[in-house]
Amino acid sequence: MIEDPRLSAAVLPTNILCTLVQLAQERGIDAGAWFAGYALSPGDVCDPSARVSYRQAIAIVRRALADLPDPDLGLVLGRRQDIGNFGLLGLAMKTARSFLDAIGIGIAHQRATGALLDLHVESLSSGELALFARAPLHDAAVLPFLCEEMFSSVLAVARELVGPALRPLRLELAYAAPAHVGDYRELFGCELRFGSTHNCLVVDAQVLDLPFPNYNPVTSRQALAALQRELQAAPPARSETVAAVERQLRLRLSQNPRLLDVAVSLCRSERTLRRQLAGEGESFTLIHDRVRCERALELLRDRRLSVAQVGSQVGFGDVREFRRAFKRWTGRTPTELREA
Repeated sequence: MIEDPRLSAAVLPTNILCTLVQLAQERGIDAGAWFAGYALSPGDVCDPSARVSYRQAIAIVRRALADLPDPDLGLVLGRRQDIGNFGLLGLAMKTARSFLDAIGIGIAHQRATGALLDLHVESLSSGELALFARAPLHDAAVLPFLCEEMFSSVLAVARELVGPALRPLRLELAYAAPAHVGDYRELFGCELRFGSTHNCLVVDAQVLDLPFPNYNPVTSRQALAALQRELQAAPPARSETVAAVERQLRLRLSQNPRLLDVAVSLCRSERTLRRQLAGEGESFTLIHDRVRCERALELLRDRRLSVAQVGSQVGFGDVREFRRAFKRWTGRTPTELREA
């Protein structure tokens, strides 16, 4: 069987991890230990550009579950969701023509939310619509949390879109009823089926036809176009190791860190880190140059900074060296880029 590349590639946005960190801060709990061994910190996962692998996310969630005392933690997180938490995706859904279109947009772009379950929709023969959720990596200890968070947040967003009166027909879950089953009844207000063969939330298919009264085709197209631009600008997939090296470099780019410095930060030997990168078709020099180039391109947009100041912030003490390096990276000098 071919392994899902998301399991080890750092492509997953950290929305859920960030929410867990925020909850820990509210409770006075130190979340730092959750990230030990992953070259991550609580601050890292609250950076919109941060990405982790699915394995990392699940391991961090397991640690969070051990520290946060709420038995219904997934429901707690899900209740906090609203359409605004989904950024441009939420705006695109809110400005859609109908609930059907909003669902289609949400399903098509679900990975932009950092969801830890894969969603798909099926029409059932009984005039029902089922939203199925599947975990890319089965973990029985974490599954109840994942389903609680997913289905309660979906319900919160759906009610915001079509009104608070929306009630599912039933909720089917592939685990035993928890002790806090009463919280499920209160929130979902529908039939509950535990010990099922799958995880799904079922609604009356008639809700699909509900129009959004404030629909404006111009606004809708603008929101979708902005969402597409954001997704296209997302960083390419990186392995866990490469992503960790990039994070360490960004933290101290102006200091021009060496491979040894980064290896120590990642609790690895220089030889081990070099071998791991080579095995993934990368090298420290290539990654370092890529990170410096990306940061230099960002800084050059700020015309208040001189070329020498930009070079200093990406680790060059000599502006001439920076100009030569930048020309090698991009084919243009910093000044040519600014004048283009």
